[in-house]
Amino acid sequence: MPRRTIATACAVLALAAGAGLAACSADSDSAASGGKLGVVTSFYPLQFVTEQVGGADVAVTNLAKPGAEPHDLELSARQVGEVGDAKVIVYLRGFQPAVDAAVDQVGGDRALDVATTVPLLKAGESAHVHEGEEPAHEEESGLSTDPHVWLDPTRLATIGDAIAQRLGAADPDHAATYTANAAALRGKLETLDREYAAGLATCQRHELITSHAAFGYLADRYHLEQVGLSGLTPEDEPAPQRLAAVAQEAREHGATTIFFETLVSPKVADTIAREVGAKTAVLDPIEGLQPGATGDYFSIMRDNLAAIRTALGCS
Repeated sequence: MPRRTIATACAVLALAAGAGLAACSADSDSAASGGKLGVVTSFYPLQFVTEQVGGADVAVTNLAKPGAEPHDLELSARQVGEVGDAKVIVYLRGFQPAVDAAVDQVGGDRALDVATTVPLLKAGESAHVHEGEEPAHEEESGLSTDPHVWLDPTRLATIGDAIAQRLGAADPDHAATYTANAAALRGKLETLDREYAAGLATCQRHELITSHAAFGYLADRYHLEQVGLSGLTPEDEPAPQRLAAVAQEAREHGATTIFFETLVSPKVADTIAREVGAKTAVLDPIEGLQPGATGDYFSIMRDNLAAIRTALGCS
């Protein structure tokens, strides 16, 4: 039986019986093709960094497909088999419960949880909250920490270094290449960080009003204030009193723009924008790409910078 068929069959049995794939691991080697190191990543930013660090020596499978909301990811038996086959698994615990369950079930010691490589902000820690006001629905998200760490380029560089170490441990012959690739990525991310710092240094306003409180790390890094209509996951439904509070804040600060994101309906943002006489614009949390998208992390981050500069009146 081919290795992939064995892995998938084992995944089906594991899903049905709640058992691990330990008995199958000896037969199902890695997801690598052409001698490359097989790596599974859980959503786009981790795919991007792993491909940058791994280069030509890794074959990366991303579990979250373009256009899909990664928070909502449900794994097929085939995808559980891919997790079981991979030599390295790169994920962020707490962001995608289905991936957490698969890693616990079949990941063994091959998984790198990037949440262990950099300090995470507590839920609502960087959100702009007036005295006496509660953060926007963080308790409903079920998240105690903010997972959107990739929106701070400096933290993402540290994640890249950790991925290089894990790839090197799994593939010592190419460890030096992975380390060099991570250093090159760090240089690009530090350049991006400088562009953000300079671009946001002289702005008339500092409040980012967003449909989804995904921009805490960006706000924390560049001294902005995030005002989220909903909490850390886009499924969080804002209560009417929260919408009223955000509308009032938008008026007080003279906000010209209410931001919405690419993978979620702009309906709520449109409603607030009409109420306060503002416009809407896209601010992409880069949780995933749209089908057929030609950009990457760097180009989207630069598009975000341009959108923020326009919204905040930066000179």
